Amino acid sequence: MPATLKLENIRYLVTLDPGRRIITGAAILVEGNRITHVGKTADLSDASADRTIDARNFVVTPGFINGHMHISYAHAVRGLFPDDLGPSYLPNVFILQAAMTADEEYRTSLLAITELLKYGTTTFLDPGSTKHLDACLPAYQQSGCRIIVGSHACDLPNPLNLPVLDTAQAIRNMEATIRDYHGALEGRVRAWTMPFAPPYCSPDLLTAAKGLADRHGTGMTTHFNFTPRAAAQWMQQHGKLPSRYLEDLGVLGPNVLLAHVLGLDPAEVDTLAATNTSVVVCPTAALKGASGMTQTGLLPELLATGVTVGLGTDAGNNSNLLETLRSMYLVAVLYKDARQDWQMVPAETALELATIGGAQALGLGDEIGSIEVGKKADLVLFDTRRPEWSALHNPVNSLVYNADGRSVHTVIIDGKIVVEDHTPLFVDDRDLIPQVQTDGQNLLTRTNLSFPPRWPIL
Repeated sequence: MPATLKLENIRYLVTLDPGRRIITGAAILVEGNRITHVGKTADLSDASADRTIDARNFVVTPGFINGHMHISYAHAVRGLFPDDLGPSYLPNVFILQAAMTADEEYRTSLLAITELLKYGTTTFLDPGSTKHLDACLPAYQQSGCRIIVGSHACDLPNPLNLPVLDTAQAIRNMEATIRDYHGALEGRVRAWTMPFAPPYCSPDLLTAAKGLADRHGTGMTTHFNFTPRAAAQWMQQHGKLPSRYLEDLGVLGPNVLLAHVLGLDPAEVDTLAATNTSVVVCPTAALKGASGMTQTGLLPELLATGVTVGLGTDAGNNSNLLETLRSMYLVAVLYKDARQDWQMVPAETALELATIGGAQALGLGDEIGSIEVGKKADLVLFDTRRPEWSALHNPVNSLVYNADGRSVHTVIIDGKIVVEDHTPLFVDDRDLIPQVQTDGQNLLTRTNLSFPPRWPIL
């Protein structure tokens, strides 16, 4: 018989179900990896379980979802690049990433996953930058995370130091990744096609990536981020807006996720809505990267036209933040200020983007993103005894505007507790952190890269 887990006396259960119910004095029953009952504690008083958690001091939510997070390389050199390096930091990122060994990538991935889980993110998409997936699979297994992986590909010259592959080889790599990893670890690992970005991919590579996703019943993601200058160059070269270019190639649709979506023309919002293409926005990365999100970002328009939107953070060496809750807070406040309108992206909408919206953007809306009978048991318990939760009158407002990952007490994925009392149960992160520090120092030595702080360190 599957193991059973019961949460009872929940102070506030924020379900994100179709009725958006918030239940006080609630209880959840989990059998194996599925939720079997949701209701009041009194209604489940006769239900026994292998383990029962008294959640009277907790707000319980679905696990949070990060739809764009380069997991495997950033932590070893996190915080290295000075602000005045600007966009030129990116070529250095991929020099460092290319030099990583399998063991270094495993440890760096495990540390990044640990941080995500400790702060309530249970599902995330790594957009293809992990080189040694075989070596990193044990990190996914021991942590219990839910992850979408792939092999990013480009077959055109690029300024980022990304390897340029023969088109046929890039296609073979993407298909091999789907074949080898899709459905691994009891379905917690899924594999998508991941052409890096339209400017660095030929039409043949883009259409092949979409075709593979269609044939294998999986998804496709690509970076979709245009500065005004890049958008003007694209129009001069192709004579059409980037999203219209993808639409004409047949490379948009409900199994396609565009990351960042900065530099959109308003007409492109209609294209994305008409093709049912999903997007993920990364406000932490946009703000640190001086991307003009508050001036030109069209998140309110995307939401108004019904585009499915999720949240991401990007890598730990550009946004530097992995915490999905930070992205949730930012989308709830940025557009209020930018549009000088208090009604822009209310707290409830921001929470939807971090949970059920993110799940739908990843094609997982039937499995996760809300707390409903039949769905996977991915749950986060926030400790309301912390000062940021007091006084607690509206749990959604308190979660979006007051709290952050520091109040995450317990994290459950597939019905299994992976973080308890703020402590990961799958790794001793106090031992792991200095190992990753050493990995970063070794990487810098091997690549002869150096970015000293502007202030002297004596």
